[in-house]
Amino acid sequence: MTTPVAPGLFTAGDEPQLIGSRCRDCSVMTFPRQSDCPRCTGDRMEEALFDRRGTLWTFTVQNFIPKSPPYIRVETEETFVPYGVGYVEFEGQARVEGRLTEADPAKLRIDMEMETVVVPLTDDVVTYAFRPVGGA
Repeated sequence: MTTPVAPGLFTAGDEPQLIGSRCRDCSVMTFPRQSDCPRCTGDRMEEALFDRRGTLWTFTVQNFIPKSPPYIRVETEETFVPYGVGYVEFEGQARVEGRLTEADPAKLRIDMEMETVVVPLTDDVVTYAFRPVGGA
């Protein structure tokens, strides 16, 4: 059995979606969920699911082990493999930062279609990531 890295970030199943919030007053969406609106400062936020697909807005490749804390360190210098990190823009919703399943910059391009997936973080913890549509 696997556990989400944090409760309430994404749905389970074969077609996961990010769980955010939407302001009932101005319609702005946020991820992760929050109780107040960053645009109008209202407090009428409701849970909202993001689309499964968006476009890659920008990206980079993480070539070193993230510092711990605050990040969970599961690699050693010998086992670390660089990975992609990017922002995916969900049209009409928001841009969300996350890990990419592809780390080769030659296989990534701005505006390419991406989809939300769930990937292992540790042996028993999973997190969300973004994968190029078409299996790149």
